[in-house]
Amino acid sequence: MKLGRFLEVLGGVALGVMLTLCVVRYREENGLRKVRYENWQKLNFILGAVEDNYVDTLDRSAMTDAAVSAALAKLDPHSIYLPPVKLEESDEELSANFEGIGIQFNVPNDTAIVLEVIAGGPSEKAGLLSGDRLLKVDDKVIAGVKCPQDSMVRRMRGPAGTKVTITVRRGSEVIPFEIVRDKIPLHSVDAFFMLNDTTGYIRLAKFSMSTFEEFSSASEALLKEGMQKLVFDLRDNSGGYLNQALLLSNEFLSRGDTIVYMEGRHRSRETFRADGRGRLKDVDLVLLISENSASSSEILAGAIQDNDRGRIVGRRSFGKGLVQEPLNFTDGSGIRITVARYYTPSGRCIQKPYRDYDYDIYNRYVDGEVFSRDSVRLDTTDVHHTRSGRLVYGGGGIMPDVFVPIDTTRASAFYLACNRKATQMRFASEVFDRYGARLRNIDTYPAMDRFLSGLNLKVEFPAYALSKDGIKCTEMEWDESAPYLVPQLQALISRYSRLGENAFYKYYLPVDTTVKVAIEQ
Repeated sequence: MKLGRFLEVLGGVALGVMLTLCVVRYREENGLRKVRYENWQKLNFILGAVEDNYVDTLDRSAMTDAAVSAALAKLDPHSIYLPPVKLEESDEELSANFEGIGIQFNVPNDTAIVLEVIAGGPSEKAGLLSGDRLLKVDDKVIAGVKCPQDSMVRRMRGPAGTKVTITVRRGSEVIPFEIVRDKIPLHSVDAFFMLNDTTGYIRLAKFSMSTFEEFSSASEALLKEGMQKLVFDLRDNSGGYLNQALLLSNEFLSRGDTIVYMEGRHRSRETFRADGRGRLKDVDLVLLISENSASSSEILAGAIQDNDRGRIVGRRSFGKGLVQEPLNFTDGSGIRITVARYYTPSGRCIQKPYRDYDYDIYNRYVDGEVFSRDSVRLDTTDVHHTRSGRLVYGGGGIMPDVFVPIDTTRASAFYLACNRKATQMRFASEVFDRYGARLRNIDTYPAMDRFLSGLNLKVEFPAYALSKDGIKCTEMEWDESAPYLVPQLQALISRYSRLGENAFYKYYLPVDTTVKVAIEQ
């Protein structure tokens, strides 16, 4: 063996011996660590070992956030960590106004996805839809470049009256929307008015800090107009503050009636009852719910159903029976920890299994539940009874007393194609551009009716759909779509008047099958 090769081999052996000695010495000095899960000993040791031994500089804030998020993910879907931006958004949604474009979004990978377009806000009026992928803010690309979420928020927000162009991908199409920033309406009550001489209607979007105050004002106004029956719309209301649900339930129930009770491993049972001072105890009540009605909406629905106080109409609710408490930190972040389960007056916990969260709503469509009551899966082993003895079931949400399937009769090819591209919303915006001065001064429904009757929607809208989006409409397709499409167009146009969101629902609800059923109850 040549001398050079011999020295290489000798060096390799020496290095191997040195590494072996290091490992042996480490084991001799430290041994196998005995760790226990009590007092988080193993977790603390691992973090300490990383701190003392890791090869590169540590980003402690990122590691801490990741560790907290991962740990809470092992609990339940509602125990979560909120970094400063998300916590600020959450607090704003339930308690304050801000200036911006009016969307909620998430960034699951490298592209922001619109989760919610705030009703009445600038983005909804421009035509943005939930599910849109955000590509650009003005000329700044924000998709596929790992743009920080807080940076996206800062670019979209700005003083009221300023413009921003949001470019989105919707399916295979790329669509730019010019949006005029504004004060984002975060009111709880989206609309209230009389459906007929004796029936009032209130639509509640969420349970925020101002919910009871807004509801009280709306119901008082309707009582003065002769309301004897109330259609209370909680469809797609995902909940909010518990105390607001208690205050609203109290409006309808008699003294001593149970609203809800709560109990947890570290929380003794606490029962909430009505005090009998509610102003709407004698008003006939119909409550509307859907598969997206959750949390505080379900507390209110459960209290009404179990006390036999009113009829629940719609489709099975979401199924959230857990109570969270906040814990906020000085860096602007916070956590929401599930501390108890809540139970309806009959003793139901309507929390659905955690395994159902990812695909539950999707499966309700696939299994046909939203189209047929016979397809609804109920936990018939968890049986309870209302005050009058009617059967109700725990687990998986509130099942309505009167089931109303999704209306599929309006699904013509032309109607669906326009919905995919938000053609109706953009057409309404163009009508506003043409008649803005006139629309801004309309503040009565007779005046609105006269304005709408002057629009030749049968001619103007198909022409717009063809020129802007390349969507063709035959005479037969128009006749098939018009009964649903015309009220939608009238509703979208009328919201640009001084009548606002009330006008939108006033014109649209006559073709809402769930409301039709509610009026008949």
